[in-house]
Amino acid sequence: MPKNPRFTPSRVRRVEILAFPDVQLLDVAGPLQVFASANDFARAAAKPPPYELAVVAERSLVTASAGLGLVAQELSKPGVPLDTLIVAGGFGVHPACKNAVLIRWIRARAAAARRVASVCSGAFLLATAGLLDGRRAVTHWHRCAEFARRFPAVRLEPDPIFVRDGKIWTSAGVTAGIDLALALVEADLGRRLALAVARQLVVFLKRPGGQKQYSETLALQDGDARFERLHAWVADNLGRDLSVGSLADAAAMSERSFVRHYRRATGMTPARAIERIRVEAARQGLEQGLPVKRIAARCGFGSEETMRRSFLRLLGATPQAYRERFSAGRAGGDGVTVQVKGVTPRIRAD
Repeated sequence: MPKNPRFTPSRVRRVEILAFPDVQLLDVAGPLQVFASANDFARAAAKPPPYELAVVAERSLVTASAGLGLVAQELSKPGVPLDTLIVAGGFGVHPACKNAVLIRWIRARAAAARRVASVCSGAFLLATAGLLDGRRAVTHWHRCAEFARRFPAVRLEPDPIFVRDGKIWTSAGVTAGIDLALALVEADLGRRLALAVARQLVVFLKRPGGQKQYSETLALQDGDARFERLHAWVADNLGRDLSVGSLADAAAMSERSFVRHYRRATGMTPARAIERIRVEAARQGLEQGLPVKRIAARCGFGSEETMRRSFLRLLGATPQAYRERFSAGRAGGDGVTVQVKGVTPRIRAD
């Protein structure tokens, strides 16, 4: 925490996070802590916190699906000023969608709010309230098929971590709510401050919204457990020879047996799987601002042209186009200055 950050005065923004029985705990706690950490930076500078935070629910005690009880404030009145409404998700979202009082409240508060957001399956509640019709939206990847069937008027995008369409923001599963909240803080107070919050929370990488919800390596591990150790080895050795012979040796199998069992377990050839893992690692390097030539070598593409072809085949964009969209080096705002581990976060006063 910086000792003497300098803050420009900023208006207080009220943020309400809607909870309900069997809510996903991290859908509430993740975004809440992001905004609370932004407040911590302000307090450390002896300035008023930029956010007024409230977890709201129909009842004062809400039990999350993890079994932890949350003490909530009562549902706010429609006329109470509101900057941001965040609707959480979780196993209890379907009963909540049938709660007419809750749906009416969401509509009324959304009309009063400057912006509205959902975390994970909270998008079901926004869609039930009619707030997503004709808009781009995302939800947890596991629930995308169900969402598309129930809400055909919504332009569902199954891949991104979060999506913004006008004043409506939606995010993917669980921890993506932290990415969404960091993006909201960035929009309010500047990129540098959002990065400072991410560092304080020990978030490994502040992910851009268009990044895919889940990793190729993790998806591949959904198959035969015999290949989990192999995939971990591949991720650590992308610059090495990863031919079928080398992979079979690492898996202690004959080449013929390895190819047959691997395809049955993962649904793809070893070569296609390696390409996907390499592209995922290259994407992360681009998001961190590493040189393309170094990324191509480190990820085992052999040349920048080979990497470019893989990107076009799997992502429909060149590495340069991907970097321009998701660059980690975008400029921040202007306003408050704080010093954190040699980085100077700044908060806009708007």
